[in-house]
This record gives sequence, C-alpha cells and structure tokens, in this order.
Amino acid sequence: MSRNSRTVSVPPQQVWDVLADGWLYPLWVVGASRMRDVDDAWPAPGSRLHHSVGAWPALLDDTTEVLERREPAFLKLRARAWPGGAAEVALHLTPTAGGGTEIVIEEDAVSGPGALVPSLLRQPPLAWRNVETLRRLALIVERRR
Repeated sequence: MSRNSRTVSVPPQQVWDVLADGWLYPLWVVGASRMRDVDDAWPAPGSRLHHSVGAWPALLDDTTEVLERREPAFLKLRARAWPGGAAEVALHLTPTAGGGTEIVIEEDAVSGPGALVPSLLRQPPLAWRNVETLRRLALIVERRR
C-alpha cells in the first residue's frame, strides 16, 4: 500500500469540508478530469461521485464510492477507473499542535489489471501521484474561505 502524508495549517473540519464537497473532487484528485454528478447523500457510505478520468477527448466515465466515513477524521473510498480496475483510498485527518491537520493518504489497487502488477512496481507511481494529490488538496484547504 502506498502511504503519503502532508501537514496543512487548517483544522480537520476545514479539510473535511473540502472532501465532503464532491464537486471539488477533480480539483485535488490527480487523474479525475470532470464531475458528471454527485449523489445527494455524499459522503455517506454507499454514495458515489460520477466523474471522468483521462484527458479530452479520451475520457472514461466512472465512479468513486464511499466505503466508510468518520467525520471529520476518516474517509475510505473505492475509486474506479476502468479499464485499469479499482483502488481503495483511505484519508486520515489528524489534528496537530497549533490547529493544523496531518493528512495521510493510503492507496492500493484492489481489482483489475492494476492489481496484477507486483506491489514493488505499483507503489512508486501511486506514491508519486499522491504527493501531487496532497499538494493540490493543501492548496485548496489553505486558501478556501
């Protein structure tokens, strides 16, 4: 499993507010290109984001589903990107001294061709991708009013 972390200068609830706004998903998730719809219950377990991945004109429509939620500390998702398969992504939000938040993202492929790639080869690209994902998330949460 790939694991990355980043500390931001805002409290966990402020980070959670961005995660809970499904329409912001393609702003911070590397690979997500556009939102098509957000279930009204998002981010309740079982609710989904309907997004596209890739670059125009080669876009693929898919979904991300909430598997578990503990506001404002934890969100577990199953992100699909067919034909690549699916990944499980866990976001942990932990308060830090001074009112900030440590954001930890854990991700691994769980189905499809991506899961067939040996872990030793699959983890470095996931880690690299999630460094940028956390950078984008930090930019949003620290500048959002």
